[in-house]
Amino acid sequence: MRRVVVALVAVLLLIAPQAGDGQAPAFPAQVERLLANAHVTAEDRKQLLAGMPVSKSLSADGSKELAVFGALWINAPIDRYVQRLSDIEQFERGGRFKLTKKIGTPPALADFAQMRLTDEDVRDLRDCRVDDCELKLTAFAIQRFRTEVDWRAANPRPAVDALMRQVAFDYVTSYLEGGNQRLPVYRDQDRTISVAAEFKDMTDRMEELPLYAPDLRRYLIEFPVVASPNSTAFLYWQETEFGLKPILRISHMTIRHDGANVIVASKMIYATHYFWTALDLRTLIPDPARGSGFWLLTTSRSRTDGLSGLTGLFIRHRVRSEVVEGTLNVLRSTKEKLEQPSSRQR
Repeated sequence: MRRVVVALVAVLLLIAPQAGDGQAPAFPAQVERLLANAHVTAEDRKQLLAGMPVSKSLSADGSKELAVFGALWINAPIDRYVQRLSDIEQFERGGRFKLTKKIGTPPALADFAQMRLTDEDVRDLRDCRVDDCELKLTAFAIQRFRTEVDWRAANPRPAVDALMRQVAFDYVTSYLEGGNQRLPVYRDQDRTISVAAEFKDMTDRMEELPLYAPDLRRYLIEFPVVASPNSTAFLYWQETEFGLKPILRISHMTIRHDGANVIVASKMIYATHYFWTALDLRTLIPDPARGSGFWLLTTSRSRTDGLSGLTGLFIRHRVRSEVVEGTLNVLRSTKEKLEQPSSRQR
């Protein structure tokens, strides 16, 4: 009988969970919370543990919002990511990023010297009117293009580009002085779109926002009155490819050290097309049990036109798919850049 008991005990010890034998949580607690919030599947988790990126659409108002979650393990120091991101002009270049320029502190008109509208945008501005304009501009900016550009000139482009740079500079300085309440208000046919109101409503509904940092929303809403602790911040503008045409956009980036973690918030404050506003959140979380690298998790939400009505119904699925695929491409590119520190950034 004793031999039988010993044998049974031996069998139980073989099949019982052992400390350090995969029974500890596969992900750090904050990573797990973000994965659960995004309803990441068991198969997706296997991909992440195998070093592959995961990206998926999130619940959002289909008539005007795009939302996507992404995650990936990167085998590189967190500090390397922070250093590269701080050099935004090099880090976000190539692919859909046609040009990225950092805006100085304080901003200067010269920071926008390379900003240039497309030929199509210049043509559209000729007929631009309040309530009927292809570009996203305030009523005041539209009036300036009507009165300050000589549209009878053989080549109005130099004047158009110069005024666009001035408008962008004015948007930036106004935002830095007065925060969200100084962001543009657009008049689009029978609608008035307040960027500040859209951003507030979007962040009010972001269930995942407190998971990045409990006090982050207040900073994003009440800047510059409220500061972000242990942070560096800067503004930058880009020419990027999205949809059917290039867009110029301006964003406010904040890089915050939160203990061993790093939180990055990139808040779009202006875009010439498509977007009213957008927020890209990233968190970098170390995982000593896995190695010296970090988990990169990202959530991006944007408010945009063109998704409502009959036309929007047809393009909604395609746009969402493109955003998910775009997130995967960015994750792959980031992993490649950071895990090969000696290679030239692409």
